[in-house]
Amino acid sequence: MATSRAALIAVTALAPVSWGTTYAVTTEFLPPDRPLFTGLMRALPAGLLLLALTRVLPRGAWWGKAAVLGALNIGAFFPLLFLAAYRLPGGMAAVVGSVGPLFVVGLSAVLLGQRASVRSVLAGIAAAFGVSLVVLKAAGAMDPIGVLAAVASTASMSTGTVLTKKWGRPEGVGPLALTGWQLTAGGLLIAPLALLVEGAPPALDAPAIGGYLYLALGNTAVSYWLWFRGIGRLTATQVTFLGPLSPLTAAVVGWAALGQALAPVQLAGMALAFGATIAGQLGGATAKSPRSFSFTEKNAKEVSMDVTGQALRR
Repeated sequence: MATSRAALIAVTALAPVSWGTTYAVTTEFLPPDRPLFTGLMRALPAGLLLLALTRVLPRGAWWGKAAVLGALNIGAFFPLLFLAAYRLPGGMAAVVGSVGPLFVVGLSAVLLGQRASVRSVLAGIAAAFGVSLVVLKAAGAMDPIGVLAAVASTASMSTGTVLTKKWGRPEGVGPLALTGWQLTAGGLLIAPLALLVEGAPPALDAPAIGGYLYLALGNTAVSYWLWFRGIGRLTATQVTFLGPLSPLTAAVVGWAALGQALAPVQLAGMALAFGATIAGQLGGATAKSPRSFSFTEKNAKEVSMDVTGQALRR
């Protein structure tokens, strides 16, 4: 039982680890200054692909639920995250994102009836502090719009992930189909915004096409499927504290592939954030995971912060 739970946690952790590579891919291969187009290319092709593979569409009330989840987890989250990343100094957007576990603890108490533990709160604070040591750099004044966007992006995905846990899935529908619904809905929400703000799509060379293929397939379709699958099978505490793996991965990739230095204080922050991630996995029970979920039980859930945006400011 413990071995299978550990394996499930490890597989779910691949999602935030993948999201941590987005910075390197974006800066090295993609057209500059097109965050909305990049968000669109991540979400919509991946969603349409999963719809084609599963051939399952929402029914009844799930049309509305899928739209709400897609807007919260993808359609609103991506633009707000990138807006914060471009307007805030250093990795401030990542730091705000790293308090997602604390958002979820509060939302889970309200929406799922789960009482917050002292250990979860302390681990959440430690994770946020560790991430701040890794990504924050000396820099200028806080931009009010950027701060509001960062808080709103964290609140958006936190709410979306708690509702994902609360609503579960329709009977006979797997996590792959649910992921496809959300990515498609989110992508359709981003599309007109990207066209209005950024104009026509840019010309793409071979590296850009490869980068967008990676983002759409491995970084989004597969990763979000793993993430939503984990939400259905793990407790709130376990899923919540996987989020800091994203900025930590971004820092490691930056050091290994892009020649960015890691100072001792950053290494200390990585150790602290990783320790908080491990602490968040201890003592959690695996949630029931039938094909159709009943959430009369006091299950909670959590949010991963895709902190791609933080890296765009580095």
